[in-house]
Amino acid sequence: MQIDYRMEKPIILEASLELRGFTVLLGLSGEGKSCLLRAIAGLLPAAGNPFGGLPPQRRPVGYLPQSYALFPHLKAWENVAFPLQRGWGRKEKALELLGMVGLRNVADRYPDALSGGEQQRVALARALAREPQLLLLDEPTSALDAATLDVLLAELIGQVRRLGLPTLAVTHDPRLAAMADRMAVMAGRRIVQEGTPQQVFRNPLSRDVARLVGFRNLLTGIVRERVGKWMWVDLNGLLLRAPVHDWLIPGMAVGVGIRSEEINLVPAGALPPENSNVIPLELTSVREEGLALRILGRGAIELNILLQHPVTPEASHLRPGAEVNGLVDPERIHFFPP
Repeated sequence: MQIDYRMEKPIILEASLELRGFTVLLGLSGEGKSCLLRAIAGLLPAAGNPFGGLPPQRRPVGYLPQSYALFPHLKAWENVAFPLQRGWGRKEKALELLGMVGLRNVADRYPDALSGGEQQRVALARALAREPQLLLLDEPTSALDAATLDVLLAELIGQVRRLGLPTLAVTHDPRLAAMADRMAVMAGRRIVQEGTPQQVFRNPLSRDVARLVGFRNLLTGIVRERVGKWMWVDLNGLLLRAPVHDWLIPGMAVGVGIRSEEINLVPAGALPPENSNVIPLELTSVREEGLALRILGRGAIELNILLQHPVTPEASHLRPGAEVNGLVDPERIHFFPP
């Protein structure tokens, strides 16, 4: 399914992207992602396809807002039954839909007696009651606690895939985008990249996309020379080696991205692996981040480093003021227009 929408109010926005299975639109807060969903659902004035020109009640769309918008005075089954035509079999149909999302046993509970994940699934069942051709999810991770987030997301995505229903979810959470069949990135209120999560996470095409998919180290360098399959990039006097990219030519400025978790640290006097880029650093900050260490280092460039399986924090080369070498595999250096 192809989505093409343009709107002028309440913001100016233009979006064109392809939906395949469970598709996620990733972008910062304020980009207009929720406005796009509401436009597709017919709740904001906009021009586009699909369903352009139809009033909201005639659009075959299931829409889950961030708040889920459950009626607090109605039981779970009554919330699900709300879009259904009144008459015989209405409760049975609502119970069937609750069963599809694994919640038939809470049919007689009110929303305030349900967990965030249960409320989300009740809202999903209510959206499915409209027999939609397209499902829209607005920030589906926003009301989920960290302890159950991964499990509930897996359940939600699994349910959507079993139904075979095209789904567009919008979020600022790259974890959700990583679980999608396809993703798109919005920056500057337009789509700047789309593809599979593997394609986008491995090869961000701009600094904005790199930041959204988790790059902490975003630098600017100058391409110096190409020798065989390698090229050299100058970062403030520090030369790093990386594989040749056909679009890069000596003398041009280039954006450089390095993931925090793809940098290793060794004492300054240790012999580095033969193929690694070596970046001399003085550590300025070392702090625990769960079971990892978040480290800041300064030299010709400043680096943000995440050691996932560090040695003990008391190690002499992992303390503020220590001189170390940062090691980066040439294949782990990413480039985009500056």
